[in-house]
Amino acid sequence: MDYLKAFIVGGLFCLIGQIFIDKTKLTPARILVGYVVGGVILSALGLYQPLVDFAGAGASVPLSGFGHLLAKGVKEAVLTDGILGSLTGGVKAAAGGITAAIFFGFVVALIFKPGDKA
Repeated sequence: MDYLKAFIVGGLFCLIGQIFIDKTKLTPARILVGYVVGGVILSALGLYQPLVDFAGAGASVPLSGFGHLLAKGVKEAVLTDGILGSLTGGVKAAAGGITAAIFFGFVVALIFKPGDKA
């Protein structure tokens, strides 16, 4: 049942993104940034954590989950480090994911020939 909930919630995120691509003039980059900001806003309102508890990876893996992770890291760091935590908390919380993205991007660039689409 957990897999089904994750699939449905993750699929809804994808469906919403596809509707934005098809029906608006928003670029994919703006839609992705919107997902991150939306995750931060929903996390700040206390609405994203119940979604993560319900759907698991279906809510934590998409980019809105990255925004939630950033907001959660900032909140925890502000409580422990004060106002300086607002600058460092998000990066500390997301350091593993950021490092993995850079590392695997580098590995893939070594294996394949990177370049612009023609």
